[in-house]
Amino acid sequence: MKRVVAALGLACAAAAQAQAQGSAAPSRGELLYATHCNACHTTQMHWRERRAAKDWTALKTQVRRWQNELKLNWSEADITEVARHLNQRFYHHPERDGRAAAPAVRVAAAR
Repeated sequence: MKRVVAALGLACAAAAQAQAQGSAAPSRGELLYATHCNACHTTQMHWRERRAAKDWTALKTQVRRWQNELKLNWSEADITEVARHLNQRFYHHPERDGRAAAPAVRVAAAR
C-alpha cells in the first residue's frame, strides 16, 4: 500500500511540474515583442531567406533600429531581451554576452 501511495505521489509531482513548465510566464522580451511588433511581423518574416538578422549582433541591431523607428525608447536591456526572445524562438544564433563590456579601469599615475 505504501508503494502505491508513493508512486501516486511521484506521478502527481511529475504532472504538476510538467504543467508548471508548460505554462511558464512569458519573458519580458516576448511581452514587448507581442505588444509592439507582432502587428507587422509575422513568423514568415523571421524565416525568410533574405532576413537581415544573420547573427546575434545583427539581430540586436535590427531590434534597436525598429524600436527607434517606432520611438519606443527601449533601454538596452529591453533591446537585448527582445533580441534574446527572437533568437530563442527563430534564429538560434550563438549569443554573445548581451551585457556591455566593463569599462576599463584607469590607474592614476603616482606624482
